[in-house]
Amino acid sequence: MNKMNQEQYQAIAARTECLVSNAEVEAALERMREAIRARLGVHDPVVLCVMTGGIVATGLLLPRLDFALRLDYVHATRYRGETRGGEIEWRHRPSAAVRGEHVLVIDDIFDEGLTMEAIVKACHEDGAASVVSAVLVEKERERPCDYRPDIVGLQVPDRYVMGYGLDYKSYFRNADRILAASEADI
Repeated sequence: MNKMNQEQYQAIAARTECLVSNAEVEAALERMREAIRARLGVHDPVVLCVMTGGIVATGLLLPRLDFALRLDYVHATRYRGETRGGEIEWRHRPSAAVRGEHVLVIDDIFDEGLTMEAIVKACHEDGAASVVSAVLVEKERERPCDYRPDIVGLQVPDRYVMGYGLDYKSYFRNADRILAASEADI
């Protein structure tokens, strides 16, 4: 992975377009909280944070969830620091942790859908009692799979997006809004 210097970072940042403000993301997180509570509030679910992008969405949602839950993680990746996805690579599959459990899978984005589809399928294969998927951002686009997340915070155009856990070549996950990368940077 190539590291970016401050000058490169600032140049890329200057070319981004803000698609979703901080206030809009916060409102989406509140809607997600209500939907999650309605579906899982009485089930003592295991929450699976999808690494690495799902860290921010999971971290922002957990304090809003006022019911019993346990936290674990799953690490299945297709991007590995690139701007285009490849084959799914399993780095951590919590098979024993989901057996017989109600599971909530939280990720940053639903793009092509292949990663979330594989994670949900794996949870079912590993014996989960139920699986609910939640994503902060869903791209408006056609997909190579039929799977759709159960809970979606925001929808954005089919652009390369970053911020709130979404990354651009492993950077910009910490942006406090959802930004679209310039075509020149993709």
